Amino acid sequence: MTKRALITGITGQDGSYLAELLLEKGYHVIGMVRRSSTLNFERIGHLQDHLELVPGDLLDEVSMIQILRNHRPDEVYNLAAQSFVQTSFGQPVLTGETTALGVTRLLDAIRLVDHDVRVYQASSSEMFGKVVEVPQREITPFYPRSPYGVAKVYGHWITVNYRESYGMHANSGILFNHESPRRGLEFVTRKIAHGVARIKLGLERELRLGNLEAQRDWGFAGDYVDAMWRMLQQDQPEDYVVATGETHSVREFCELAFGHVDLAWQDHVVIDERFFRPAEVDLLVGDASRAREVLGWEPRTSFPELVQMMVEADLELVARQQRNLA
Repeated sequence: MTKRALITGITGQDGSYLAELLLEKGYHVIGMVRRSSTLNFERIGHLQDHLELVPGDLLDEVSMIQILRNHRPDEVYNLAAQSFVQTSFGQPVLTGETTALGVTRLLDAIRLVDHDVRVYQASSSEMFGKVVEVPQREITPFYPRSPYGVAKVYGHWITVNYRESYGMHANSGILFNHESPRRGLEFVTRKIAHGVARIKLGLERELRLGNLEAQRDWGFAGDYVDAMWRMLQQDQPEDYVVATGETHSVREFCELAFGHVDLAWQDHVVIDERFFRPAEVDLLVGDASRAREVLGWEPRTSFPELVQMMVEADLELVARQQRNLA
């Protein structure tokens, strides 16, 4: 029988890569999308003929109950959230409603409709925040430094609670930063890659950034969705850190990105205090030993390869946009 998977947040970066992976494995993929005046299918446009898209919202438990009853998925991947850290400071209540309570609504809908559905919850390295140990593991205490991080901690622990209280196959992937050409322009890695492309093509002269010393464990999103799938194939549900084990600064990302097009980043990057967070997370680096040992997962894309991939994609994108304007 063909396996059926429901993906919330299917129009996002991770949702699009996960949909590709599951389709390759022969799944019937159902994507939950919010009703809105403008629907952005840019990341899944090439997949739309192979997907079943259904309306639903993490703010509305009834809509999720209906989806589960009508489509009977074997696996549910909850990737939907208000996922931009900076925005969470300006919209903390909305962030809590979607990124925290939305998880509860989804888990409760699954409990009510089909207790045997396997669930993946997208947890985040931002939960570690002001880190208390390096590297961060599954048992490292959380110390979130943003409303987004706080909401993700709630989503993480409510997933653990439903697993332990109701025996659900509920798993959390504590994913460290994972990037790609499909990343939104509001995220610093994509902002840098896109800015480099525009500067190289003569459309801009400067790129304004915040804290260049912030350090992250950056991997490729296409690698990380494989870990999500592997979690739901295990006999026992568990939580896993998914990371490369390497840390790099925003400055290093700039050096590689500008260097790839033979430019010096110092000639173009301007520090702008508007882009500093009210409470900064300085250093994140994960220990994915459990994922390697239990899931057989490891990252395949190196940091320099990731940066090059993103810059090349944006060079092509910006050049194509300019040709269309000509």
